[in-house]
Amino acid sequence: MANIEKISVALTTEQVAAMKAAVDSGDYATTSEIVREALRQWQAGRMLRSEELARLRQMIQEGVSSGPAKPFEIERIIGNAKVKRRRSAARKHAKAAA
Repeated sequence: MANIEKISVALTTEQVAAMKAAVDSGDYATTSEIVREALRQWQAGRMLRSEELARLRQMIQEGVSSGPAKPFEIERIIGNAKVKRRRSAARKHAKAAA
């Protein structure tokens, strides 16, 4: 195990009770083990959020670099979606009838 350094942490009564219950039930050997696991999860979450943020920044930059948006007709897009939905429903109905 790495060098161990002791620190003091203030917890609520409920948090301490939950930790003691986890130790008493055998889920963890010590309350320190619970804190170390929580810190590992926190560190992993921070790393994941950092990676996600980098991906989002890259996607934003790609969007900016692609130039201005091209005009589109929302009514045409909605109409095409409705046609596709009707065709899909008709195919499902035809398969069910067969």
